[in-house]
Amino acid sequence: MKRITVLFLTLLVIFTLTSCNDNTEPVPVEVPAGKPEPVNAEETVITDKELTCTLSVRCDTILDNMSDFDKDKTDIVPFDGVILGETEVVFYEGETVFNLLRREMKKNGIHMEFNEVPMYESAYIEGIANIYEFDCGELSGWMYKVNDWFPNYGCSRYKLKEHDKVEWIYTCDLGRDIGTDYSQRNGKDNE
Repeated sequence: MKRITVLFLTLLVIFTLTSCNDNTEPVPVEVPAGKPEPVNAEETVITDKELTCTLSVRCDTILDNMSDFDKDKTDIVPFDGVILGETEVVFYEGETVFNLLRREMKKNGIHMEFNEVPMYESAYIEGIANIYEFDCGELSGWMYKVNDWFPNYGCSRYKLKEHDKVEWIYTCDLGRDIGTDYSQRNGKDNE
């Protein structure tokens, strides 16, 4: 009985130590000069001061790649690829791109699914309007840009400013088809 107890405690200690590694440390990002630094969303204070920006959501890249798109979902792709046309929206001082997207999708009755990713201290957008990552091939998914720049950090870390232009765009080729190349990103593209 004593051997079993010692063995059990040894296994418990090993399990505990291997479960508590340091892989939860955030990944550092290098931001190009003149571009906004990422914020820690948990430390950001949101006020009741109303500001405005524009928001659009589109998936028109799928139209050029329908042969790669999930055959069971072809009827949900808008004929022009526009899920939400460029719209002026209100946001509150201190909010992030994620706060805005989440509220506006809910307000407009557009399904959105996300996952919190501790390593990047941000939400990852898995799907909008029932169009998900990998629906149009292994390099497809949602990306965002603000004022014609694709930030190299998550949408929960981009603090909005008055008159920002926020665009959510579906890529079928890791960003190459929408003006960036995620595989080459290190904060240096689209400077």
